[in-house]
Amino acid sequence: MSAVKYDLIVIGSGPAGQRAAVAASKMNKRAVVVESRSVVGGVCINTGTIPSKTFREAVLHLSGYNYRNIYGMNYHVKEKITMADLAFRVQAVIKTEIDVTEAQLSRNGIDVVHGIAHFVDAHTVRVEGPQAELTLEADRIIIAVGTKPAFSPKVPINGRTIINSDQILGLQELPRTLIVVGGGVIGVEYTCMFAVLGVRVTLIEKRNRLLDFADQEMIETLSYHLRDMRVTLRLGEEVQSVEELAAPPGESAAPATVVANLESKKRVSGDALLYAVGRQGAIDELNLAAVGIEADSRGRIPVDEHYCTKVDHIFAVGDVVGFPSLASVSMEQGRIAAARAFNDGKATTNPSVYPYGIYTIPEISFIGKTEEQLTDEDVPYEVGMAYYREVARGQIRGDTTGRLKLIFHRETLKVLGVHIIGEGAAELVHIGQAVMSLGGTMQYFIDTVFNYPTLAECYKVAAFNGLGRLQRYQQS
Repeated sequence: MSAVKYDLIVIGSGPAGQRAAVAASKMNKRAVVVESRSVVGGVCINTGTIPSKTFREAVLHLSGYNYRNIYGMNYHVKEKITMADLAFRVQAVIKTEIDVTEAQLSRNGIDVVHGIAHFVDAHTVRVEGPQAELTLEADRIIIAVGTKPAFSPKVPINGRTIINSDQILGLQELPRTLIVVGGGVIGVEYTCMFAVLGVRVTLIEKRNRLLDFADQEMIETLSYHLRDMRVTLRLGEEVQSVEELAAPPGESAAPATVVANLESKKRVSGDALLYAVGRQGAIDELNLAAVGIEADSRGRIPVDEHYCTKVDHIFAVGDVVGFPSLASVSMEQGRIAAARAFNDGKATTNPSVYPYGIYTIPEISFIGKTEEQLTDEDVPYEVGMAYYREVARGQIRGDTTGRLKLIFHRETLKVLGVHIIGEGAAELVHIGQAVMSLGGTMQYFIDTVFNYPTLAECYKVAAFNGLGRLQRYQQS
C-alpha cells in the first residue's frame, strides 16, 4: 500500500497537536493529525483539564461554597449532590469542546486519522485504526501524544475504589472518605473539590510541602484552607502498599474499605483512593527506536529550545516533553514547533512570562519569580501585598481570604513576580503578565485607574503597600 504524503504529520490532537497543525495550515502546509481516541481533544478535553475544571465549577455551584461567607456555612444550592449531578455538566462541556476542536481542524483543511501511530522510519508513520490501516509520509513530524497516569505496582488500580485521575467520573457515588496519594497539582485540585463536597480527605505526599514550585506563602495559605475544610495532610509520608479489604462476613451490603499502608507503619483507611503521583509520556506504541529517539524513565522526550528532538525534522511538544505540563503552554509549544519546522523565524515566545494556573479551592495563579528564587539569586526585592477584603469587590463576592502579592526590584521598581490566591486568580494574573511582558514597573499600577469595584484594584493597593514599605526602609 502506497503512503499518503503530507507536509506535516502531527501525532496527537490535544492542545499542542491541534495548535501545531493549525499553525502549519496557516503557512499553507498540508497537515494531518493522528489521534488514538475515537474523538479529538486528547487528554485535555476528554479526561484531564476540561473535565477537572468543569467538575470544579459544578462543585462550587452546587455546594454554594463561594457564598457561605455571606449566607452562612449551611448554605447549599443542592443538598444531596451526586456524581451524576457533577458528571452531567462535565459531559456537556466535553461534547461541546470536541465539536469546537473538530470544527477548527476542519475549517483549516486539516485531515484527521483515528488510530494508533507507529514510526516505520524517520519520515513514515503507520496508523492502525479501527476501520483500516494507513501509511503516512511527511518531511516533518511533530509528536504531541501527551501523557497517561503513572502506574505503581504498590497501588492496584481497579477502576472502582482505587482509581487514577482519568477515572474520577467513573465513580458511582461520592465516597464518605477519600485517600489521595500525591500532592502535585492534580492531587491537590481534586482534594479541594471533594473536601468542599463534605468528603473527609486524607492527602498523602512524600515531600514536606505541597506544590514546591509555587510561592511558599501562597501554599501555606492553601494548606490552611485545606485543614479548615477538614483535610488531613500527611506530608513527608510515602505509601508502601495499598489493599482493598472486603466487607466483614454477614455484612455483604457494606462497602469495601481501602487501606494505604505507609512506610512509617501508619495505616490510612477510606472508602476510595485516588492515585495521582505524576504522569508518564504516552509513548509505548510509537516505536521511537525506529527513528533513534530515546525517552527517559518517565516517558518524556528530550528536546531543545525549539522543541526539536535529536532528529532534526522530528519535534515533540506538550506534556510529553515534561514540565510545566500546562495546556496553555502546550498550545504555545505546538505553535512554535510548527514555525521552526518550516523555518518561520517570525514566531517568538517568552517562557519567562508564562502564567501558571492551579485550580485549587481557592484558586492560585502566578507569574515570574518567587521570593525563594530571588533570595537564592541574591536579587534585592521588596513585596507589596493586597487582600481581597480590602477592596469592595472582595466584600461583595464574599471572598475575604484572597490576596495578591507583587514582588519588585528595590532599585529599578521592575515587576519580578505576581502571586495570587483567591477566586478569579487565573484571570487576574494576566494584568501583571502584560506589565511584566512590557518591562513595566510598579509605577504603572500607581498611575493606572482600575474599574471600581473590581478585584483588579488589588494591584493598585499592593503597589502602594510595597512602595510605602520601601520608602519607610529608605527613611529609617
